[in-house]
Amino acid sequence: MKILAADIGGTNSRFGLFETEPDGGLRLVRSHWYRTGDAASFGQLMEMLREGGLSLKPQEADISVMAVAGPIERQGTYSAPPLIPWAVDISDAQTRLGCKRALLINDFIAQAYACRSRVGEEAREILAGTISPGDAAGVIGAGTGLGKAALVPVQGGGFVAVPSEGGHAAFPFVSEAECGFMRFLQRELGTGYPTGNDVVSGKGLSLIHQFLTGERLDPRDVTAGFGPGSETLAWAARFYGRSCRDYALEVLARGGLYIAGGVAAKAPELVTHEAFATEFRDSKTMSGILSRIPVFLITDEESGLWGAAGYGRQVLKKGECQTTA
Repeated sequence: MKILAADIGGTNSRFGLFETEPDGGLRLVRSHWYRTGDAASFGQLMEMLREGGLSLKPQEADISVMAVAGPIERQGTYSAPPLIPWAVDISDAQTRLGCKRALLINDFIAQAYACRSRVGEEAREILAGTISPGDAAGVIGAGTGLGKAALVPVQGGGFVAVPSEGGHAAFPFVSEAECGFMRFLQRELGTGYPTGNDVVSGKGLSLIHQFLTGERLDPRDVTAGFGPGSETLAWAARFYGRSCRDYALEVLARGGLYIAGGVAAKAPELVTHEAFATEFRDSKTMSGILSRIPVFLITDEESGLWGAAGYGRQVLKKGECQTTA
């Protein structure tokens, strides 16, 4: 079977052609990346793919699964991503794109499925712990924004992937110095309350650095300056650890917490810094549970494609959807 997978994010849009293998596994045949901002619409993005991307046309795939960085609406056919200036609508994908079958899922639903794929198995262990197979797992990751999802086991085997838009919730600040940063964000962004998207993201790295040093730098230039004594790194690692801890507690992620997203994949210092571990394990009431939750870093930046393809394989195999998108 052939599967066309897409991971449409605020910065990059990735496409992958997968084939199922005789043992039921997946093989990535080829992939292609675009800058999301280079397309003026979802239709133009698909036209760019047809003109110069994968050799597989949508009508040649047994199923097309498109993951997008936003909540899914209209019976699973539409999303208006908050960090992309155009909507994704697959309600007429069969007639307009020629798809045999098309599905639209949240991008972190795809990341959740990726945790049970090859890229999840190859994830780097950041904090040691013990996976409890019968408990929920969490996946969280910073890129253009902060994404979250959970894997919840179901009776009889398997799991349900549950989405979240928690990156849009208010970010917690806990000291006078951090409250100074909060007030800086309120002024800089013109917002009533800074969110996880503002703090734990590529944009957040630039804002932290600007607050601490007065320099306005792109995220890439900020991470290039990371070193053992970097105050920006220490702050960003602490904030990342706090987001991970809070989400691990919210879903009771005794099945493990997986970190995805381009920010940590490109700058793993953010999650290997001692400030990350200190913050993740810091709790007056839950430190015992947190000390036993393993934390993994998914380093493959095409993990969303593997998750979308895994979801498509499951749908083709079982003929049903086992996730809330």
